[in-house]
Amino acid sequence: MKYYFLLLLVFMSVSLSFSQQDSQYTQYMYNTQVINPGYIGSKDVLSFGLLYRSQWVGFEGAPKTGTFTISSPIGETKKMGIGLSIVSDQIGPAAETNIVVDYSYSLMFSEVSRLSFGVKAGVNFLDVDYTKLNIYDVNDYQFSENINNKLYPQIGAGIYYNTDKMYLGLSVPNLLNSKHYNTDNIDNISVDALAIERLHYFLIAGYVFDINENLKFKPATMIKMVDGSPLQVDISGNFLINEKFTLGAAYRFDAAITAMAGFQITNKLFIGMGYDYQTTDIETYSDGSYEVFLKFDVFKNVERILTPRFF
Repeated sequence: MKYYFLLLLVFMSVSLSFSQQDSQYTQYMYNTQVINPGYIGSKDVLSFGLLYRSQWVGFEGAPKTGTFTISSPIGETKKMGIGLSIVSDQIGPAAETNIVVDYSYSLMFSEVSRLSFGVKAGVNFLDVDYTKLNIYDVNDYQFSENINNKLYPQIGAGIYYNTDKMYLGLSVPNLLNSKHYNTDNIDNISVDALAIERLHYFLIAGYVFDINENLKFKPATMIKMVDGSPLQVDISGNFLINEKFTLGAAYRFDAAITAMAGFQITNKLFIGMGYDYQTTDIETYSDGSYEVFLKFDVFKNVERILTPRFF
């Protein structure tokens, strides 16, 4: 068993070096701006968001992710939105930071329904410290020089439709296949061994059911498609109780079971957390995954405070 654990660590390190991909989120329904810039078009308030995720706690080199988002409507008609997304992602010897500006334009179909088109553009910074790895061959040229502040661009797009009861979105956060190695300096490396930023396709959807005056139920799903990886499907259900407490659960097919809870501290401030129990062999070597998030909205319209949207 110990030998299997060592092999797993090696596999994690190699996968990291050659397959750096987008971060994983359990509470994607509260972090939508990061994956779909069209979402900011649905928000008619100045909004701030913070999220921290520690994945596979207790597992050496496990992923840790932090996000910060801010968005606001612009213009008198509020058909446009602008925002900023910062994502810091660390896994093993690699640390990646994304700084992206988000913009959206909305078509209004009624007072409660709109279709928003969003784009995002920015830069990513990648650092890889190979000295943190236990390298079998210290003379291996692939690990001879660290990657320091390697910069590459990010351009993404998304479309998002919502009413006061439902939402549906499709997005690609990064349309560029950036390579994390300079092949001009590595003569013998194969194309398959390159670390390439694969295109990630996200499909999200949710609907809010009014059970009674004090109880709402929102089923939601996220489907993520990445070239060369299995299809990822997340399904979740959250209950909103007395416009204050949120309780829910989620299932990521063949990966994890999640419990979620949140509390509306004030009309402007919402805090919540989630816990993932891995349904794979990784759970044997870790204590699950944790997420905590904070959302702060600045309202200008009192009526908007009295009827908060459940997404």
